[in-house]
Amino acid sequence: MLQIRKNYIVDESQKKIAVQIPVDDFNRMEEVIENFGLAKLMDEVKEEKSLTLQEAKQFYKSLKKKAR
Repeated sequence: MLQIRKNYIVDESQKKIAVQIPVDDFNRMEEVIENFGLAKLMDEVKEEKSLTLQEAKQFYKSLKKKAR
């Protein structure tokens, strides 16, 4: 399990209102979340047909044209 060092920021009533974490911990959390999202997307499309190289190039070109 990812260990996260944290400092709580409290209001006048000592109620926790925010958390402060080191940048290194934040970067690790962000990487874990991105990897989870990528794995989920890969799982969702695993049954889809793969494109040939030529089909992929044509698809990529069509995306570039739409972006203009």
